[in-house]
Amino acid sequence: MHPAWYYLVSFCTAFAIVFFMVPSVRKLALKLSFVDRPTQRKAHTQPIPLLGGVAIYISFVITGGIFGKAGPTYWGIALGGLLILLVGILDDYYKTQSKDFKPWPRFIAQIISALVLVGFGITINGVNDPFNGRYMTFPLWVSILTTVIWVVAITNMMNFLDGVDGLACGIAAISSITLFFIALLKGQYPMAVLAMILMGSALGFLRYNFYPARIFMGDAGATFLGFVLAAIAVDGAFKSATLISAIVPVLALGVPITDTLWVIVKRFRENRPIYLGDRGHTFHILMRSGLTQIQTVAVFYIVGLCFSIASIAILLAAK
Repeated sequence: MHPAWYYLVSFCTAFAIVFFMVPSVRKLALKLSFVDRPTQRKAHTQPIPLLGGVAIYISFVITGGIFGKAGPTYWGIALGGLLILLVGILDDYYKTQSKDFKPWPRFIAQIISALVLVGFGITINGVNDPFNGRYMTFPLWVSILTTVIWVVAITNMMNFLDGVDGLACGIAAISSITLFFIALLKGQYPMAVLAMILMGSALGFLRYNFYPARIFMGDAGATFLGFVLAAIAVDGAFKSATLISAIVPVLALGVPITDTLWVIVKRFRENRPIYLGDRGHTFHILMRSGLTQIQTVAVFYIVGLCFSIASIAILLAAK
């Protein structure tokens, strides 16, 4: 177990790298005209620089390499996350041209990235039966399938949530601190460090992304945050999970999961593809009801905190 200062310094390092790097990334994005142009379904009315995800990725990788002991989980996230980032940047480039990137190349890249995690041993291996104490090991194909589905799902869910200034980044920070405490309670200390680093990266970027946003992290940043959260949950929360405590990482990521389920049900009922964006997310509904962007984000932060408290309470009760 690491001393408290170790977690604090890792957090501050990640925060500082993003905080001091973003202004330069913003200038570069403006120089290259790498900006997100407003459309009918977006909340902003002026072009906003993208590429914020690059700063988040660099911060996480550098700080994780220093404090994360550069173990298998770190390398799995760094390499798989790089592919997520690059495809996300390509997706964001299409936005700068007011075009839509095809979903299938992005989806395939996410599956490959999830398989990279599997290759580094980051898998959902089984579950403890709370009734007889036995560990039920999943067959290899079940382990791989459940891991890939979980990682790809959370990666996209966080991206779906990135529709209001500061929303996805703030929720990622709340989920990170939740996974930090979960990892500590389960004795998964390397995962606790990575969760703290991710929170530092997210909060450092939030300084520039909160309303009115001066830069967006784009699909590159949102999908990377989701990818890392999913990986940390697998290695730090699903490890040795009981049937009851398996719900803990789901609650820790309850906000993006709930919003996505709402959108999927709505689009199925309207017979529309689930991958086509619209203004039907829960945050859009709140803003149409009269809430400002800041009020909407505050509501989601509160809900995220409630999910986090519930997940930790369940884990403590299940121990």
